[in-house]
Amino acid sequence: MAKDNAVTPERTHCVTLDGQVIRYGEGGSLGAARVLLLFNGIGASVETAAEFADAFENTRVIAFDVPGVGASPAPLLPYRLRTVADLAAALLDHLGLSSVDVFGVSWGGAAAQEFALRHSKRCRTLTLAATTAGFMMVPGQPAVLLKLLSPRRYLDPGYLMQIGGRLYGGVLRQDRDLLQLHAAAMRGPSHRGYLYQLLAVWGWTSWHRLHRVKLPTLVLMGADDPIVPLVNGRIIASRVSRATLQTVDCGHLFVLTKPAETARRVERFMAAHVMPA
Repeated sequence: MAKDNAVTPERTHCVTLDGQVIRYGEGGSLGAARVLLLFNGIGASVETAAEFADAFENTRVIAFDVPGVGASPAPLLPYRLRTVADLAAALLDHLGLSSVDVFGVSWGGAAAQEFALRHSKRCRTLTLAATTAGFMMVPGQPAVLLKLLSPRRYLDPGYLMQIGGRLYGGVLRQDRDLLQLHAAAMRGPSHRGYLYQLLAVWGWTSWHRLHRVKLPTLVLMGADDPIVPLVNGRIIASRVSRATLQTVDCGHLFVLTKPAETARRVERFMAAHVMPA
């Protein structure tokens, strides 16, 4: 059960940033000096981050719905990842936060990389979970990747229960109760919003720019990830001078299936790097 400080609908707010309405939520330790900015996976709203955020003991967590997801309406025109990065920077301005630790998972890992590249002075550390460097990635299983082209799993809980184990791997291959909880927490994106997220990463890569990331960087990869094979974490770590690669004994959604363990890993990594004055 989520605590009172989890990212729940009761702890969310909407703000207009550069003409775009963005919903954001706050969780974790709300009074903590250290703040983690969370970039979520494709189609995932702030509700899916609730248990993960709740697992942080010494960190305030900020999560937000990208345009077209959750309660952030889709814009008229498609956007690129740089738009998401700049909206996140505008959100930090709105909250009066000059610098934060940054966390990105899956699609959000790409957005987090773009944020770190465009707004490096606002980043203390960077954690990338189950993600890639873009089109330079080693792809997962073709049958699995085809299912990612549609938001159906967010809109049809029965379909998610049917394909979720094969899609996400790890403990979700057997634990249907956990998969059901994931389905219940989701607030599906609009079809246009999901399409825009796909277009945002179309042709995108960070591979040729990752050498510019000088931040302490933690790369977390699932050992049984049908979507993003472990080798993609090795590619990222090889390009970032201060990267640490760790493997999680689970699949693509270890942030949701092992929220406490993942949060502890991130907080230990953050604690090893002193905040600047």
